[in-house]
Amino acid sequence: MSTEPRRLLPLLTSHRTGRSATTCEYRCGNACAHPAPNTSDNSYFGDIAKNVLSRRGALKATAVMSATAAGFAALSGTAAAEGAVPAALAGRRGNGKPSRPAEGTDFEPVEPNTADAVHIPDGYDQEIVIRWGDAVLPGAPDFDFHNQTAQAQSRQFGYNNDFVGLIPQDGSGWRHLMVVNHEYTTEPHMFPAGSYDADNPTEEQVRIAWAAHGLSVVQTLRDPRGGLRVLPSRYNRRITADTEFEVRGPVAGSDLLKTSADPSGRSVLGTLNNCAGSVTPWGTVLSGEENFNQYFANAESVTDPEEAERLRRYGLTGGETSRKWERFDPRWDIAQEPHEPHRFGWVVEIDPHDPHAKPIKHTALGRFKHEGAAVTISKDRRVVAYSGDDERFDYLYKFVSNGRYKPGRSAHARRHNSRLLDDGTLYVAKFTGDSPASEIDGSGRLPSDGEFDGRGEWIPLASGTTSHVPGMTAEEVYVFTRLAADRVGATKMDRPEDVEPNPVTGRVYAALTNNTDRGAAGKAAADEINPRDGNRNGHVLEWEEDRGDAVSTTFAWRLLLVCGDPAAADTYFGGFDKSQVSPISCPDNLAFDSHGNLWVSTDGNALGSNDGLFAVPVQGRERGHVKQFLTVPIGAETCGPVVTDDVVLVAVQHPGEGGTPENPQSHWPDGGNSPARPSIVAVWKRGRFGRPGHIGR
Repeated sequence: MSTEPRRLLPLLTSHRTGRSATTCEYRCGNACAHPAPNTSDNSYFGDIAKNVLSRRGALKATAVMSATAAGFAALSGTAAAEGAVPAALAGRRGNGKPSRPAEGTDFEPVEPNTADAVHIPDGYDQEIVIRWGDAVLPGAPDFDFHNQTAQAQSRQFGYNNDFVGLIPQDGSGWRHLMVVNHEYTTEPHMFPAGSYDADNPTEEQVRIAWAAHGLSVVQTLRDPRGGLRVLPSRYNRRITADTEFEVRGPVAGSDLLKTSADPSGRSVLGTLNNCAGSVTPWGTVLSGEENFNQYFANAESVTDPEEAERLRRYGLTGGETSRKWERFDPRWDIAQEPHEPHRFGWVVEIDPHDPHAKPIKHTALGRFKHEGAAVTISKDRRVVAYSGDDERFDYLYKFVSNGRYKPGRSAHARRHNSRLLDDGTLYVAKFTGDSPASEIDGSGRLPSDGEFDGRGEWIPLASGTTSHVPGMTAEEVYVFTRLAADRVGATKMDRPEDVEPNPVTGRVYAALTNNTDRGAAGKAAADEINPRDGNRNGHVLEWEEDRGDAVSTTFAWRLLLVCGDPAAADTYFGGFDKSQVSPISCPDNLAFDSHGNLWVSTDGNALGSNDGLFAVPVQGRERGHVKQFLTVPIGAETCGPVVTDDVVLVAVQHPGEGGTPENPQSHWPDGGNSPARPSIVAVWKRGRFGRPGHIGR
């Protein structure tokens, strides 16, 4: 554990988001340096405040609930003054005195640092599970940084690991299938210094990048001494930019998806920029295709105004791409294949239990920059999937199936439940605040009732072949979902990333990572759900569907965290004493432990220290007590994560990307002069591995 004092450290990069310029260029096409694609003139909460329910009335609307809802209402006390602890919690915590840790969070927080290492609490151990280039399939050669081939990479663990899913294979808890997304490639860091010319990549280098995208499936065995061991197994699998996917749902076969290579519009090669994801209740994995726009060249060749606007709204602009893939396959060239971009930006589903099952693209969940998709089951057994569109001023979505969930993880149950994602209703969220507009001034100052909170509604966009958006067909709603959401006045958010239902309480949480354009000239002003202008540090949203039922079309919401330096006036930690919390910035991926504690990983920490993983109780005396569990190496982002009773997994993405091939910032995880390699790390309580309930005790 670092012995450095807690302090704000100098920024590692001058790039506006806190990430390195290289990361921004290769992960999202440098989206933050371009105008936000959403230029719609939607309504904001200040324009419709007269229609907003009072806060007390809003909570009464959810009063007929179980203990879960009662816990939500118990947090609704009114603060006596700005920054005060809500009255319902007054006297139970604070006063600068440490309180008893919530179950599952009993560890000494790691201090902020800028070390080229994974720092974990005292009393814990760690090891690498798998890293870029390690063998996945039989015949994979040992990783050789100086002699890479596309054939080798297609059998090896891919690059820039993001989402991690761990799926039990039996009741023993020892064997799992681990599924990992490989979001994107950073070609200048993937090859030895001087061997990669960004203006003229070789075809082999491009094919290596295609093979490094996608997903990996590996079977793992828990080692009694600690950690996980990857096994050679028939379940192991690589999915790449060349893997065939089946298109399912209401857009399958649409003219909007047809290309010269696929005149049926039902079969797509590959998946790109897979960011977050989830394990479904039936044991498959949902993965979100996020910043797909950057892979397609020559959008500027499109002259039809409607088509050009559709491309622009998804960030497809300009001529050649950074990677130059269009030189080696016409499908990456919009001038030659204008519909190919429509075949990306979906939620994909992988069945890791069947290595021969064709992966699926689910069109009923809409097309946008999906951070991921996470599923819960409603009271009447319908499948509900939540998803965020990771862009400044874009939206939160929900899909509700028509059919009913079949419990179990048998092959029959997996097929049945997967089909539920192809028939239902797609919604987008609209939020209203309950405070006077004059109290939301963009400073992040709490309103007089002591919380940022209010009401929300889910606006239907399409159901099967029926459009609920005037002027758009159902097919157009699904393929151009952003434009449909613009038309119905959805609430513009500060980069909605991971959205996860809490399996213990039923509440839903969303990471709003940041938005430095909030409140800028000509841009959306602060509102109660996005309360800070120039939002560099992000916030975490919590809501509860009315009647505690996921299919409800109305809900009550509040902000759990307004992130940043705890000493700053514009931060909030669920009402918890700010002198006791860890600083947190730019929340990204979310997970829950078995106690219902929220775990938050960060991306682009604007406070000058490395990114990390944080535990946050969401109930009781410790609600809002943010504690940093680990930090990742310099230049890296914390992804995943998986939190079980006896092991935590994180994906360390793009370590060292602030440097250059000639002057690397990181040699993690192998040290010496080795290249930095994105990797999966396991962390466990020393001497407690395999004994449930000890990760945070």
